[in-house]
Amino acid sequence: MKIHEYQAKEIFSKYGIPVERHTLCRTAAGVIAAYRRMGTDRVVIKAQVLTGGRGKAGGVKLVNNTEDAYQEAKNILGMSIKGLPVNQVLVSEAIDIAAEYYVSYTIDRNTRSVVLMMSASGGMDIEEVARQTPEKIIRYSIHPFIGLPDYLARRFAFSLFPQMEQAGKMAAILQELYKIFMENDASLVEVNPLALTKKGTLMAIDAKIVFDDNALYRHPEVHALFDPTEEEKIEADAKDKGFSYIHMDGNIGCMVNGAGLAMATMDMIKLYGGQPANFLDIGGSSNPVKVVEAMKLLLQDEKVKVVLINIFGGITRCDDVAMGLLQAFEQINSNVPVIVRLTGTNEHIGRELLRNYSRFQIATTMKEAALMALKA
Repeated sequence: MKIHEYQAKEIFSKYGIPVERHTLCRTAAGVIAAYRRMGTDRVVIKAQVLTGGRGKAGGVKLVNNTEDAYQEAKNILGMSIKGLPVNQVLVSEAIDIAAEYYVSYTIDRNTRSVVLMMSASGGMDIEEVARQTPEKIIRYSIHPFIGLPDYLARRFAFSLFPQMEQAGKMAAILQELYKIFMENDASLVEVNPLALTKKGTLMAIDAKIVFDDNALYRHPEVHALFDPTEEEKIEADAKDKGFSYIHMDGNIGCMVNGAGLAMATMDMIKLYGGQPANFLDIGGSSNPVKVVEAMKLLLQDEKVKVVLINIFGGITRCDDVAMGLLQAFEQINSNVPVIVRLTGTNEHIGRELLRNYSRFQIATTMKEAALMALKA
């Protein structure tokens, strides 16, 4: 679960990590009021959307007068960044920056530990730094039984700051960021950039936190911060109905029973040049109601041009699944082609039940089903 920058900064402040003065606004008039309250010449207006690349997309602007503040606020509030509409902006005090650094904690699955990553080349192009000059990224694995005591925090801080005063401030920030990560079951805590101001102070002028969904039941106060996108709302609704659903960008809708088979189905579609529109595991039930809900879920995506139903009948019999499909499509009015592949228990009976209906195109293998879906 991701949260917005302003929410992450509120958490940073609770842990004593310095952040600049800021105000959340949802209208251009609100931006002007916030600008005047700050009593400073320069402010930064930043789009609040749950994606990166805001600066490059024009969602971050520095202004120094009310006219520009109003116009830039209107522009940003009217844009979309990577398909996400901007409904709110953060008005932040502009900081005189001497240098920018990158700091983050995340999970390293290779070492099975939390990893601290730091770089003296922070800012908008940190991805390019990691890709082109990975040696500029410093990594430290944190032992779960040791954590980040004072001596390690200072040692790591000296990697970026040779001066004792700044290293001491950095060490304190590293320890607090680690506390945020561990105490809130985060999967990522990131500051980019961590700014060294011209006055010699360190300040988090951007903040990003991603939380582990599986641990949210332990943190109701964190879950309350959730601001779902439209896709996430659909995925949450699917979960409530007993489905495992993830939206993708293709045009072949997939309805499968079993996560492994769902992955294999998507792989087969990709192998022959197609693009899956989703991952949808309906589980082992052949309940017609469940099939109806699954089809509605698939067909509400306007990009879906064909549906591929791939069922492996184990304990669930293929003839039961076929009967469920027949009952389900009596309630669904759609001209989208439906490819059905049934294999396993009573597969021949299931196929014969469906062959009498022109709505369904019957396949016997995954390859055949994938090719039929592409053709359709």
